[in-house]
Amino acid sequence: MTAPTYAKAASVDADEALDRMERAVANDRIADELYEGLSAALAERKGSRTTEDELVDKLSEGVQKRRSRVKAAQLTPAVSAALVMINLELGYAPEMMRNALHTEKGRMLLDEGLRELGAHLVGELIK
Repeated sequence: MTAPTYAKAASVDADEALDRMERAVANDRIADELYEGLSAALAERKGSRTTEDELVDKLSEGVQKRRSRVKAAQLTPAVSAALVMINLELGYAPEMMRNALHTEKGRMLLDEGLRELGAHLVGELIK
């Protein structure tokens, strides 16, 4: 579901983006980072009358119904930082970018980008 955003950012076609994202999420660290962003977005979405179980059920339903129609997220500096993390693990970004993500500012931007990606997915899937 993040492949459209990846395709837009990397200027690759949908099949190439899907292949790269499949390889990226096979890496436990990358998958964990993406899940943390999604979890943060779900926590922000939870209202006073919505239980966590109801929210997860809505998300699951959305994944089944709308996963193939998820649009690309807006490319912000924070989202770009998340995509750089993915490209580093895939070997498509210069290694010096890893150092930039490990600074305090870089990690904050990366965390924000992961939350933005998660919020985008939640917004696309829970209607």
